[in-house]
Amino acid sequence: MNMKHIFQRGNSERTLLLLHGTGGTEQDLLPIAKMIDPDASVLSVRGNVSENGMPRFFKRLREGVFDEEDLIARTDELNTFLEEASNEYGFDRNQVIAAGYSNGANIAGSLLFHYKESLRGALLFHPMVPRRGIELPDQAGLPVFIGAGENDPICPAQETKDLEELLTEAGADVTVHWERMGHQLTENEVKTAADWYKGQF
Repeated sequence: MNMKHIFQRGNSERTLLLLHGTGGTEQDLLPIAKMIDPDASVLSVRGNVSENGMPRFFKRLREGVFDEEDLIARTDELNTFLEEASNEYGFDRNQVIAAGYSNGANIAGSLLFHYKESLRGALLFHPMVPRRGIELPDQAGLPVFIGAGENDPICPAQETKDLEELLTEAGADVTVHWERMGHQLTENEVKTAADWYKGQF
């Protein structure tokens, strides 16, 4: 398994996959996991790409412009890692729910754009559309929560609306929560996501 990570075994069949934002580490979202599902196992992963010393999950050409070739390769890498980790730690691969922020939300979204049944559900905090102009796999009934900021300078509101539309067209059950904030992840956003999560799982 070639991705740095933390695994914490929980008391339920669910596993939360935690995916940090640019410059973060596998430690960043551990407190959020406790707020969302304290009983779940936790698999928190560090991105394998370094941008000026900051960990990321895939390369970008500039702010807001993804390196699609690298995105595809890194999405495959993460999907393979999940298979390997489920074998190593014995968790149910079909009960993995992603919680990602910013760059981590983008790689989680990319899993949904490229692989059917890669995730049981997803909480995407301030994501962008990973790729455009491709046909998404069937994600019928897949629960997805999107947290967005009305004044987010990195992830414009239209990105959120486009992502919601694309995932809905693929069959996902998408809930969008707006905060009157920028790109930061707020406590209220996480609490709203946790309430949504309890209703879904």
